[in-house]
Amino acid sequence: MAEHHLDARGLICPLPVLKARKVLLRLPAGDILRVRVTDKAAPHDFRLFCAETGHALQSVEDQGAETEVVVVCRKGDA
Repeated sequence: MAEHHLDARGLICPLPVLKARKVLLRLPAGDILRVRVTDKAAPHDFRLFCAETGHALQSVEDQGAETEVVVVCRKGDA
């Protein structure tokens, strides 16, 4: 299991989710993707994305002006 990072700061939704989807398509099941976002709508969008695709939303951590979203890759249609 490897950990990957995606900087989506400054992007507005749906771009952070779309960029994360592109990365997740290349990852094996069990890998972790940490996404840094500044768009306040992104955590909600990631919750919906994970519910629809089967990926596991491990955590959403508000860090002031930024939020870190952690997704565990589950293979399938992302």
